[in-house]
Amino acid sequence: MYYVYILCLVNNDKYVGFSDNLNRIVDHDKGKCTTTSKYRPVKLEWYCCFKDKKKALSFEKYLKGGSGTEFRRRHF
Repeated sequence: MYYVYILCLVNNDKYVGFSDNLNRIVDHDKGKCTTTSKYRPVKLEWYCCFKDKKKALSFEKYLKGGSGTEFRRRHF
């Protein structure tokens, strides 16, 4: 399975990520990921699992883009 997830950072920003292991969020919270290490603690806000890696990466890319950002704002 492949996961696309949204983390809520301590500064109330959102971080969109992708992984084949949902425990990756623990790495974010422990500061092992440079992009989120300054904004701990992180909180899992939402995740979705996919069987197809290509679809998961495509959805992650969408959520990081302009219309995906608006989608996140309205629905999460």
